[in-house]
Amino acid sequence: MGNPLEITCQKTKELLDGEAAPLLIDCREQHEFDFCRIEGAILIPLSDFSGRAEALFQHMEQDAIVYCHHGVRSLHAAQYLHDQGFTNVLSMQGGIDVWSASVDNEVVRY
Repeated sequence: MGNPLEITCQKTKELLDGEAAPLLIDCREQHEFDFCRIEGAILIPLSDFSGRAEALFQHMEQDAIVYCHHGVRSLHAAQYLHDQGFTNVLSMQGGIDVWSASVDNEVVRY
C-alpha cells in the first residue's frame, strides 16, 4: 500500500485535465524549474516553502498537488501543508522524472 499523501503521475494528469484542476506546486529550486517544468506549475522552492505556500490557497480544503524531481521533497512539502491544516494536498509520486518518462516526454529529464 502506498503513502496516503501520494498520487500517481497518471492520476495527476487526469486531474489537471479535468474541470476543476488542482493547484500545481513545484517545490524544486529555481534552476531546476528554469530547466524544465510542468505547464501551469507555480514555483515555491522547498527552501522557501513555509509561509509562501500557504498564501496560494483560497481555503483549507483546496485541492493541490506538489511535485519535485523524484518525489522526496514534495512528500515533505505535502506533509508540511497537512500539518498546517490543508487537507487535500498530495505529493506526485516519482516527481517530474516519472512524469517525463510516463506522461509527457516533451518534458526534459535530468
